[in-house]
Amino acid sequence: MSFLRAFATVSGLTLASRVFGFVRDVLSAAIMGAGPIADAFFVALRLPNFFRRMTAEGAFSVSFVPLFSKTLQQEGQESARQFANQAMAMMLLVLVPFCVLAMIFMPQVLYVLAPGFNAEGGVRFDLAVTLTRITFLYLLFMSLSALIGGMLNTLDKFAIFAVAPVLFNVVQIVFLLVAFWFPTPGHALAWGVLISGILQLVWMGWSLRHHGWRLQLVRPVLSDKIRRLFRLMGPGLVGAGAVQINLLVDTIIASTLPVGAVSFLYYADRLNQLPLGLIGTAVGTALLPKLAQRIAANDEKGSLHLFNRALEWTLLLTLPCAVGLALIAEPIIGVLFQRGAFSAADTSATADALRAYAFGLPAFVGVKVLSTALYAQQDTKTPVIVTLVCATVNIILCLLLIRSIAHTGIALATAIAGWLQVGILAWLIHTRQGLHLSFDATMQRNLTRILMACAAMAAMLVACHIGLLRFFQDGALHRLAALAVTMALAAAVYGGLILSLKVIDLKHIKQSLAGEK
Repeated sequence: MSFLRAFATVSGLTLASRVFGFVRDVLSAAIMGAGPIADAFFVALRLPNFFRRMTAEGAFSVSFVPLFSKTLQQEGQESARQFANQAMAMMLLVLVPFCVLAMIFMPQVLYVLAPGFNAEGGVRFDLAVTLTRITFLYLLFMSLSALIGGMLNTLDKFAIFAVAPVLFNVVQIVFLLVAFWFPTPGHALAWGVLISGILQLVWMGWSLRHHGWRLQLVRPVLSDKIRRLFRLMGPGLVGAGAVQINLLVDTIIASTLPVGAVSFLYYADRLNQLPLGLIGTAVGTALLPKLAQRIAANDEKGSLHLFNRALEWTLLLTLPCAVGLALIAEPIIGVLFQRGAFSAADTSATADALRAYAFGLPAFVGVKVLSTALYAQQDTKTPVIVTLVCATVNIILCLLLIRSIAHTGIALATAIAGWLQVGILAWLIHTRQGLHLSFDATMQRNLTRILMACAAMAAMLVACHIGLLRFFQDGALHRLAALAVTMALAAAVYGGLILSLKVIDLKHIKQSLAGEK
């Protein structure tokens, strides 16, 4: 399967997941608004996701996939299966007691992670403890799913793992619709998180067996490959941990701000995560096994081409998204969320955060590509050092900016740190000869043309917003129609220029999507 086809597969299924995710968020905003129940649930959701992204989908995945790919290529299927069995055994050995202890000591954990909740009399704090105890086992199920997903992606079965998030959002929607059966909507969503984790693991396990692979429970043994996995995971764990600690620090700081700050950041980040998931996560998922395979085969020319085309596609798709989210943030938030318990004031506050996140969106996606290029060569140390530097900058900026622009300062600090990180990584990859990766002339030329198309699209967005301002201020249907017209015209301008400037070759795209290398 070609990189572009793998990317399109993951991106398309991620889009389906995001559509269901927005349905879930619209329901959540209407039912919970941006009040104490919403704040408590979003903390309960963030904690297991913190460890999932730091370990299972962070340090573990970027270390496991290249090793599994190399073992499969050089030693065959049976050796690769045995390595996966041992990796799963080690995962269970660590995660089962960790989850149990975390659930027992959850009040103490949240004293540290959401101190502002307890300072208000404990209502949000007590609810957050209860909800997080329900959601925390999600970490175990999704970690096992990530292991199976890494195997399937290496086998060119990208669609299966990409479908799993759809299950998460569908289950969440179902539990929201029956929220009246639970003490609060937050309880309903928390149980939905846990059940969705179980269903995702069942789906992944069945799919792996369907494709002729079967994992078995074995006694954990520190074999040479497992030791190598841990050595690679060490730096990756620190790096991924720094990123996730930044997110937790954002939550800690936001918890000290007035009620609603956590929710404003959550809803803004959900919109920011749409292109980040569709493009950044998809390109990282597709690129890591593909690039690892090229590097294992000593295909320097193929590695260089794949790296540049991946970076080119991320810029082509991410830059217009960032421009759009920044320029029409308030209409987007208003159309999606402003109803029920979600007020006009909530829309304005959330839009401020979205504009800040949008500023950093190209950097967030760029980091995915640049870090993946290093991970594919089993270099987990360089991204860690860069991440630690940028994480420190992010925390300092957060503390400085919240004084003047409250929760928006948290989002803006994250964006600035993202640009610093992508700049350092790009410079390192460009100057370090041993990596054999550089930015070719085609990518540099197309970047200039993409920026030109983005400028024209921005002018169209501004013109449409001014021309349709009255409709943006009218009822829900008028706002939706005005937003749809604005986005359609802007997309037409951008797409037309991209084609006329020959940034993309439609014939090549058709060949790649048909499966040609």
